[in-house]
Amino acid sequence: MEILRRFVDTNARVGLFVDGPNVLRDEFDTDLDDVREVAREHGNLSATRLYLNEHATPGLIQAGEARGFDVRVTSGDVDVKLAVDATELVVEGQLEVLAVASRDTDFKPVVEKANRHGLRTVAIAPGEHGRSDALVNAADHAVVL
Repeated sequence: MEILRRFVDTNARVGLFVDGPNVLRDEFDTDLDDVREVAREHGNLSATRLYLNEHATPGLIQAGEARGFDVRVTSGDVDVKLAVDATELVVEGQLEVLAVASRDTDFKPVVEKANRHGLRTVAIAPGEHGRSDALVNAADHAVVL
């Protein structure tokens, strides 16, 4: 980790996008504070979003908000909303680092787009068996919680 810190711009604008339905599952026991901390190691959090579907409990929504996340609840596909929002911030030049917490290969194109725009990319997996190899291989840095 010390080697990584030497190459990290601590003032970089980091966008953290969390795929709630795929990360916040009982089998992973993922702590949102841990996810934030991983992203924070790469710079200043300028966008911290937690995406949930319409089945999210009020307690989960409150927990996300209490930890500083901008919670986005969608009745449609969470993956689509997250991908569109992340890509928008990437192409608008609002970020230097894109961090995606998911176990879903669907976000590989978003990570690749960010790479093509010169951003550093981080893939955060909720656990070893919840890791997408495609997402990990597309990102500059990968972390398994």
